[in-house]
Amino acid sequence: MEYKEMVRRFPNEKVPTEKMIKTEEQIEGIRQAGIINTMVLDEVEKKIHIGMSTEEIDKIVVETTKKLGGIPAPFGYEGFPKSCCTSINDAVCHGIPNEKDILEEGDIINVDCTTIYHGYYADASRMFCMGKCDEEAVRLVRTTKKALDLAVEELKPYSKLRDIGYTIEKYVKSQGYSVVHEIGGHGVGIEFHEDPFIYHYGKKNTGMVLFPGMVFTIEPMVNEFSRDVFLDSSNNWTIYTEDGGWSAQYEYTVLLTEDGVEILSH
Repeated sequence: MEYKEMVRRFPNEKVPTEKMIKTEEQIEGIRQAGIINTMVLDEVEKKIHIGMSTEEIDKIVVETTKKLGGIPAPFGYEGFPKSCCTSINDAVCHGIPNEKDILEEGDIINVDCTTIYHGYYADASRMFCMGKCDEEAVRLVRTTKKALDLAVEELKPYSKLRDIGYTIEKYVKSQGYSVVHEIGGHGVGIEFHEDPFIYHYGKKNTGMVLFPGMVFTIEPMVNEFSRDVFLDSSNNWTIYTEDGGWSAQYEYTVLLTEDGVEILSH
């Protein structure tokens, strides 16, 4: 369906701008970037282990991305010094890889990768449990993945943007956890971060109408206790839980289609 026709169907609703709707050519480019981005995370999953530094994870991302013909998008983005984010335990997101952070038995870590391929972007992250983890840590990780999958399962064309967050937060709260509000998903594909902002909380049946052709990330950050977070002033990147509770995150890049959803990177 043409963009103007979709707009006419919703005369009294907030709708996406035409720029938010990707062309078939753009979608195929993002799809190819997504394939490579997923392969990079697959390689991390094969090689991640107790005793390695987060700097070594970054090297895996750099080497694998370049081998596959891509470019790691985080490197140099607004001054970010590395090619992926590695967030351990109480780090919510944007952890910076370095030689001092060594993975230990019982740690949980999020590795977040974004790949540029022929000018197109795809973005995803995964959690990894290192060795024998505390049962509560494992449950936190599983709950976060389930919340994301539930949101994707219920995502439909012409639904409302805030339905995504409603689904996520409803499930997360039912499991006794909290969702970070300050950070959300985003449009992606032509640039690293595009409109719209994707809330991981919200009231059902509110917000923008979602049109087929939109490409965006869904990436809930789920905290063990309070949702409150703070920015590490020593690097102005890494965000931590305020109370020291642990945090987990999963992220997909998704394409909204006339029939439902296609996961482009995971």
